[in-house]
Amino acid sequence: MLQRTEGIVLKTHPFGEADLIVTYLTKDYGILKTFAKSPRKIKSRFGSSLEPLTYSRISFWGKEDAALPRLTQSDIIHPFHKIRSTLKCFLKVSELIELTLNFVPERDISKRVYSLLMDTLHAVETDCSAGLLIIYYKLKLLETVGYLPKLKGCGRCGKDGDAFYISHGTVMCEGCSIGDESSFRISKGVINLYSSLLNWDQANLKRIRPAEVLVSELSILIDEHVKYIIEKNLRTKAFKIS
Repeated sequence: MLQRTEGIVLKTHPFGEADLIVTYLTKDYGILKTFAKSPRKIKSRFGSSLEPLTYSRISFWGKEDAALPRLTQSDIIHPFHKIRSTLKCFLKVSELIELTLNFVPERDISKRVYSLLMDTLHAVETDCSAGLLIIYYKLKLLETVGYLPKLKGCGRCGKDGDAFYISHGTVMCEGCSIGDESSFRISKGVINLYSSLLNWDQANLKRIRPAEVLVSELSILIDEHVKYIIEKNLRTKAFKIS
């Protein structure tokens, strides 16, 4: 059965001497792995359409439940070449791609995740220095997949608290946290920034001018939360992104 959709190349993996396994985030099938025959040959019909982050219109052949359908056509809609050509931008986006692959199951269709990644790629291509885009993506992705950390109100009683417990994924008040394992304190400013990012549209992020210390504090909290859930560091965290 021939099927068509649009998708963004998340990663590729060599298969044999000239073939590739291409992983897409697609509009209609979620994360989809496809088999591309001979794309690494000089005269490949796929050209540059299988480069990471390339947004293409694709066709693939296989039964609906096939584990690895064969990619038959890939026509570039937008290459996002500017992101790939700038190391700083590419590393930022690579972290988001790795995060997505860790939290979104294959073939789990989510229009919200697809739109979130597409909007973020366009925004990063326009202004790679917009630091809030990265935190915004992480929070919105975690919210969509059900792993958002809880910073507003104690996770047990709902009272205000400023101690975040990684193992619980939530803030706890002084009364409820007695006897629990160690935590780290978060400021009121971080909680307000967290709430603003969740309530605002991506297009309005430029209107928020938080202090760098708040951005850094929230970023560390999110990264530690993610590390606890997936039980490992993201590989892209080994590269310093400034």
